[in-house]
Amino acid sequence: MEFKDYYKVMGLARDATQDDIKRAHRKLARKYHPDVSKEKNAEVQFKAVGEAYEVLKDPDKRAAYDQLGANWKAGQDFRPPPEWNAGAEYAGSGFERGFGGGNPGDHSDFFETLFRQGFASAGKRNDGNSSGRRATFSAQGEDHHAKIEIDLEDSYSGPTRTLSLRVPEMDDQGHVIAREHQITFTIPKGIRAGQHIRLAGQGAPGMGEGSPGDLYLDVEIRPHPRYRVDKHDVYLDLPIAPWEAALGAEVEAPTPTGHVEVKIPPGSAAGRKLRLKGRGLPGATPGDFYFVIQVLVPPADTDSGKSFYQGMAQQFNSFHPRAKLGDKP
Repeated sequence: MEFKDYYKVMGLARDATQDDIKRAHRKLARKYHPDVSKEKNAEVQFKAVGEAYEVLKDPDKRAAYDQLGANWKAGQDFRPPPEWNAGAEYAGSGFERGFGGGNPGDHSDFFETLFRQGFASAGKRNDGNSSGRRATFSAQGEDHHAKIEIDLEDSYSGPTRTLSLRVPEMDDQGHVIAREHQITFTIPKGIRAGQHIRLAGQGAPGMGEGSPGDLYLDVEIRPHPRYRVDKHDVYLDLPIAPWEAALGAEVEAPTPTGHVEVKIPPGSAAGRKLRLKGRGLPGATPGDFYFVIQVLVPPADTDSGKSFYQGMAQQFNSFHPRAKLGDKP
């Protein structure tokens, strides 16, 4: 995917103020408007300027874009890293303004990948009583969202965590800066990817006598080197030797809550699932934990190893593993 340098599109330096961005947009919009422009590719340029302005005019989107593009080098094929926007706090309405119903074809794939897909959850409101509901002297503060990553083990234990979020703000000169917002919160046991943690009163401050908004932590679970999660259930691929599969065995295996003894039934085939009921993610109805058997075959990389396999082939010469495929013995 091609990286879009929105500052280059608008002829701006990266430290441009919000007023600089507005002036550049007015100038370029007049220059490339298809109804009046005589410039070559005016319509394409007009759309490119509009997309760049859509991002740079909004402090939330601009801060996210600046973070993502900081280490990009010209000429590189651009791929946003997974969860690149974790730890950044945004006002809900900041992304609602960008996704109020425009045609997805109005923006490039670059814009769609980062903002429409990457921040779709950030625009969701808990209710309709945020900054849109205003009284004469008071207004409720806006709800904020931030994406965070937790470990699978955190969903089991429910620990208390402290972390700092990056909140984009404008300084007195109109530059977008990042303020640190430190929060302490408890991870609910059994929380899953896609759910959120609500921190009441930790969003934007209200006006007048208005109450502050809430902060919603949108949870993602980091990929685990051992386990994978499907809703409330957790899976582990359990490697066993061929003789353990054939004869049965008791083996020790890890789970997120500690090691357990697993009984392998005789004649177990690769892909067989062994269930530990109620040992998945906690909850009112806890999930299950599954061991998925993987049969590993020792390599025949020594003379004795080769001799062993040759003897096995003779011992089981009546065994035809592909019989169901219609092969002849």
